[in-house]
Amino acid sequence: MATLCKNCSHPLVFDPASQKLVCSSCGSSFRADEVESESKEYRQGLKAESAEEIYGTKDQDLMDCYVYSCSECGGEIIINGTEASTTCIYCGNSNVVFSRIAKQKCPEFVLPFSITKERAIRLVHEKIDRGFFIPKDIKNFSPECVRGIYIPYWIVNASYTDAVVVKGQVKSGKNSVTRYFGRAGRMNLNNLPIDASCALSDESSSRLEPFELSRLKPFDEDYLAGFYSNVSDVTYSDLRHATLDRAREYFNAEAINDVKASSKKIISSFPSMKLENDMIYAMLPAWFITFKYKGKQNTILVNGDTGKVVCGLPWNKILFYSLLITLGIVASVALFFVFKETLPFFFTGRSSRSSNDGNGKIIGILIAGIIALFSTGIGKVVKVIKNINLTQDKAIFNFMKKRQG
Repeated sequence: MATLCKNCSHPLVFDPASQKLVCSSCGSSFRADEVESESKEYRQGLKAESAEEIYGTKDQDLMDCYVYSCSECGGEIIINGTEASTTCIYCGNSNVVFSRIAKQKCPEFVLPFSITKERAIRLVHEKIDRGFFIPKDIKNFSPECVRGIYIPYWIVNASYTDAVVVKGQVKSGKNSVTRYFGRAGRMNLNNLPIDASCALSDESSSRLEPFELSRLKPFDEDYLAGFYSNVSDVTYSDLRHATLDRAREYFNAEAINDVKASSKKIISSFPSMKLENDMIYAMLPAWFITFKYKGKQNTILVNGDTGKVVCGLPWNKILFYSLLITLGIVASVALFFVFKETLPFFFTGRSSRSSNDGNGKIIGILIAGIIALFSTGIGKVVKVIKNINLTQDKAIFNFMKKRQG
């Protein structure tokens, strides 16, 4: 169903910049609470028909989808079982599927897009331009596809308790010994957003946070006009499991941070969680921007409310490792010239004890600093690779690609 302009009957689209529904034909604009489609009441009672009912086939190879008729041109719109709004591939008009919202899984709140499509693309370019090791071809990318999608979330409150045993290494004289530390406590989680779409990975959606939940508005389907959306398709068990994982992650991070040791690792835990019943079902906005690089699809996410950019991009490995090796060579040469007067001691043993002890400490500190620098660099490489895998995740790309337009 498309919400039509009161003045010219042209379909309205929600504009994040003005926070109003606008008409591209006559230029009129309306607040969401000022418009009401005449066909809404009628279409709310319609039931989605399965592909089997439409085509009379029981072919097991058919995907699970639903077929609707566009309210504007009559063309068939085929969607999956969790989409709540889409765009007609024939006339381009927005269609909100009321039989999948109003009668079955109507959200309580919606956080309207405040970031426009153009600004989202600009924010991505600004982030990419700051990347020293990002190839020039990526910095000059043109998006192949941009989709504004409302992601379903359950906003939950929970209390979490745990007792963990942390294993770590501590100094004992010149050696390191293994020690075990116990940490226990309770943690309250308030207004924690949990992704309610099975099609999108929890790790990807959690990186979009935080959302400004204080700007939530009572749900009105007119905010969906011009965008895509999914409805919740997770079970209570899924929701509880995802909340438990997030709570455990936060608790473990605090527990490890509280232990004064190196090589820390949690070896056992005894978690317990109570999920409150005051859960809120809401739709939160995100832009999905895709581009292809060296034959691989990359999907960048942008928080449609705050503008936070979530991505891990391919990097110039040759430049990175060349710079790392060059820094190593420069550091080695510098050490040689700075401490060349003390080098004979290492071969002859002839040098003043006090002078050697002082220089030895300085050399030790510098070597430790170089090792720490290289370790940090390796750690960042591992993190970058993990982020790139998320950006190139086929599940995220397919989640976006299925949106017609």
